[in-house]
Amino acid sequence: MADSRVASRYVKSLLGLAEEQGALEAVNADMQLFASVCTSNKDFTRMLKSPVIRHDKKLAILEAIFQGKVNKLTMAIISMLTRKNREPLLPAIAVEFHNAYNVNKGIQKASVSTTFALDAKMKAEIEALVKKISGKTDIELQQKINPDLIGGFVLHVGDKQIDASIKSKLKALKTKFSENPYIKDF
Repeated sequence: MADSRVASRYVKSLLGLAEEQGALEAVNADMQLFASVCTSNKDFTRMLKSPVIRHDKKLAILEAIFQGKVNKLTMAIISMLTRKNREPLLPAIAVEFHNAYNVNKGIQKASVSTTFALDAKMKAEIEALVKKISGKTDIELQQKINPDLIGGFVLHVGDKQIDASIKSKLKALKTKFSENPYIKDF
């Protein structure tokens, strides 16, 4: 909890600087790249959080990976946080920055779980539903494939969830059938 509060402070500062310097899109792309590296490589995340590895060694690793591939502002924040021994916050900052970017740009983030990949028509219908629910015009839709749903979909928009899956309907039927009004309990 305390880490997310500290991360959000760095995110606010970085967002303001990126807007001021006209590098908001580039820094957002860099933060998404950083978050994807952290998600796909658990050893990288462990290295950032390791108290055994010296901070100057971590900075050398980060520079070897990201130098020349990311915006100067992004590299400056990575370098500054590493020098201040705050590099374990970098994954949280990367995720929080993208969320703050979406709020700043008025983009609604949503995720849909289905049993198969959506085609263009179905994706457009889901996006229209998200636009109707959220009232926003720009949508960032993340798709997850979950074969356990059997069919249908589960849509998450902000703090709302629409569960139109066959799995949930079967579960509701099971609950309804377990309540038998004709048998009295003694």
